[in-house]
Order: sequence, then structure tokens, then C-alpha cells
Amino acid sequence: MLRRALVAGLSLAVLVLPVADAPRAAEPRVVEIVARRFQFTPNVVTIGKDEAVVLRVRSEDVTHGFFQRELGINTTIEPGKVTEVALTPHGPGRYSIICHHFCGAGHGNMKMTVVVE
Repeated sequence: MLRRALVAGLSLAVLVLPVADAPRAAEPRVVEIVARRFQFTPNVVTIGKDEAVVLRVRSEDVTHGFFQRELGINTTIEPGKVTEVALTPHGPGRYSIICHHFCGAGHGNMKMTVVVE
């Protein structure tokens, strides 16, 4: 009986002890992007294939859009707020992100490029 209790207690202790060498998930890289009439800064961002990235976008003036179909990006950027877009691209290429909210006469040229290597 005592032997059975001892074995059960040791098994429980093994389950509860933390594993010191367990790998930790890497934090995604954060890229700060500023939207203002009629540009995104920076206007080119390069990331690695399968790299986890957070695009942290803020507007300095009016409401802007942030859209790219293949990467699954479709959000609104409002002045005074930070919008975060999590992204892990699985294929290399050049992807053009556009502003899809009319923001004035130069709106049609408001875009940036994400290069995935």
C-alpha cells in the first residue's frame, strides 16, 4: 500500500514540475506604419516567408483603408487609434497594399508594398 502511494506521488510530481528547457514561441516582429494623405511610411516592408509579423498602423490625419486580398488584409485605420494586423505569409512575392477608403485627390496613388522573401 505504501509503495503504491509512493509511486503515485512521484508520478504526480513529475507531471507538475516545469520543464526548464521547453522552447518558447518567438514573438512576432512588429513593423510600425504611418498612414497620411497620400502615403504609407515606410512604403516598402520586407519580411521572410513564414515569418510572423504584426503591422502596427496608425493614421496621422483622416480615416484610411488598408487592403490586400492575397494576404487577407482588409481593415480601416482611424485617426487617433492604432490598428494591428497579424500576418504570416506562406509564399514569396510582392504584394501591393492600397488605401481603400477615399481620402482625397491623391487617394488612387496611396499604396505600399510588402515583399516576402
